[in-house]
Amino acid sequence: MDAIFKPRSVAVIGASSDPKRIGGRPVDFLKRHGFDGPILPINPKSPEVQGLTAYPSISEAPTTPDLAVIALPAPLAVQAVEQCAAQGVRGAVIFSSGFSEVDADGAALQARMVDIAREGGMRLVGPNCLGIANVRHNLYATFTPGVEKHLPKPGGVSIVSQSGAFGSYCMTLVRMRGLGVNTWATTGNSCDVDFADAVAYCAQDDDTRVIMGYLEGATDRDRLVEALELARACEKPVVMMKVGRSAVGAEAAQSHTASLAGADSVYDAAFRQYGVYRAQSVDEMFDVTYACAESAAMMQGDRLGLVTVSGGVGVLMADEAEKLKLDVPALPDHAQKKLKEVLPFAGVRNPVDVTAQLVNQIDLLETNMDVLFGDGDIHGAIIFMSTVGLVADLNEAIRSGLERIRAKYPGRPMLFCSLTEPEGRAAYEKSGFIVFEEPTRAVRAMAALRYFARSFARAGEKDPIPELSNLSPLPDGMVNEIEAKALLAEAGIGIVRETLATTPEAAAQAAQEMGFPVVLKIASPDILHKSDIGGVALDLHSAEDVRSAGARILDLASEKMPGARIDGLVVAEQAAPGLEAILGVTQDPAFGPVVMFGLGGVFVEALEDVSFRVAPFGPAEARRMIDEIRSRKLLDAFRGAPERDLDALANALARLSAFAAHHGAALETIDVNPLIVGASGQGAVAADGVIIPAMRGDH
Repeated sequence: MDAIFKPRSVAVIGASSDPKRIGGRPVDFLKRHGFDGPILPINPKSPEVQGLTAYPSISEAPTTPDLAVIALPAPLAVQAVEQCAAQGVRGAVIFSSGFSEVDADGAALQARMVDIAREGGMRLVGPNCLGIANVRHNLYATFTPGVEKHLPKPGGVSIVSQSGAFGSYCMTLVRMRGLGVNTWATTGNSCDVDFADAVAYCAQDDDTRVIMGYLEGATDRDRLVEALELARACEKPVVMMKVGRSAVGAEAAQSHTASLAGADSVYDAAFRQYGVYRAQSVDEMFDVTYACAESAAMMQGDRLGLVTVSGGVGVLMADEAEKLKLDVPALPDHAQKKLKEVLPFAGVRNPVDVTAQLVNQIDLLETNMDVLFGDGDIHGAIIFMSTVGLVADLNEAIRSGLERIRAKYPGRPMLFCSLTEPEGRAAYEKSGFIVFEEPTRAVRAMAALRYFARSFARAGEKDPIPELSNLSPLPDGMVNEIEAKALLAEAGIGIVRETLATTPEAAAQAAQEMGFPVVLKIASPDILHKSDIGGVALDLHSAEDVRSAGARILDLASEKMPGARIDGLVVAEQAAPGLEAILGVTQDPAFGPVVMFGLGGVFVEALEDVSFRVAPFGPAEARRMIDEIRSRKLLDAFRGAPERDLDALANALARLSAFAAHHGAALETIDVNPLIVGASGQGAVAADGVIIPAMRGDH
């Protein structure tokens, strides 16, 4: 990968003497922007290109370049890769279109090109991409107009984009925001080096502080997960713009990149699971990137201090903080007393309204911040100064005071929010402060600093995935409920005692042996939603109840599902009262087996209050999954109901995830609905279960 992003020499194959053409731009950029190494134009029709000696072919160049930039039609691009591989070129960036993004013939041509490169030990970026850049090394292997006149300064923002145009847009906006760029990569068709490879490379680069990503769809789940886990382990924030939330957007993304976009809720869950911040807008993406690139520290706790010259803006920021799950705690009494001594007319609980008195006594801000951090145990602060930032002499005093506070409390991020003149903003940023004009955007940026601090803390977390052994293979065809729960029991998921009876009389006898009360259900692999056809009877207290219910259930099944395979009746002990939950597994086209959790039993589809995780995961991740649902408080002691056994619930989720990961593509769907979650210490048992194996030939 260094041969691509840090080459010592570059050849441009298809080089043009016209610096405005696609084949001419990289020659012009490399030459004019100061690439410090041989630039080798390859053009069989011209001995000179843009003042540089040109060569008829790569084999006739005086040295073998580390990197080749290929600007040729698709069939000729394949030939160029073949020639490069034969000469020992280590990497190539391919601008050419006409490959997998077009049709099956293009995909076959692309596959052949990849085979040639791999045989020659060569890495490929593209095809159908806008190129790459490494700003520190003055490497601009691209034809984007974005670097024609203005270059970004070197810095800590690395950009990885599946879209060339959006990637160029991002690099330009980063420059206009005053931030510095390290690595820039557009992956196009991702025939070899894909989005995940580029993220992993940036994560391990010491010059990268934050990774900005644009993703349309994942093509290799394992590589993406490994890259995101690596970024978290290296404490490199990943700020992602993932498009395709709507059906129209997902279809457009798929046709644009030939990648398969998974369900958007699964992407959301995967990003949370692996510590990626998903931005909802370009403004948010840049605000968060800016904060991560320039902040001296992440926010190591939830306690946010708000200092303001406007009481109303203080309330506005506090409302936004609560929405983003940041705590704006009242300051301790002794801290409030200290502030009242110097700010007798101020509101000192938090938010702290320093009032207009600050204009007369600018040093009060430093005093206030010292109390906030020293006595209030605040983890990060936002200072809203309205228009004070427009006054040059006040700015100097404010900045000096904040610098002293930062030196005294180095692990506490501070965001400054004020209208400023450009030179005033530049002075704050030169001193290392993050400046916003709009207060809720500042709060969102601080929440992102807290998000990444939590994520980085999880990198070293011991959360072992349950080890499952001696699992039976999934059967070839559909399975009934008894068979499904037996498979789940092998994974260590609790199930109720049950047996299969073929007649109502046999069911009555089984119920007597089991002990009343019992539950009776139709046993059929073809009837997944038993209650919809009247195929469930609860709270049966006698053999006669069982006989009567059994006959009725069998009649209803025959009437409403005449073609269904009927295996008999499930006789099950009635589970002790508890809270009903649903656990499920589905196959996501991008991430493979994904686990779902929610509350509500038969109402889960109506409530749509569920969370997802990519399998497999451990109990700690399962607890975070549980905490995400809106109805989470029902699992605590609530209105007379006991606290539920969260350890048992988390263990069931983790074991289900390990079961799903073990079977992989052989599994289509699992529904455990309901899982009865008992009171704390009483466990959780599956009262019903559906497993649908994938059809043979689908995996």
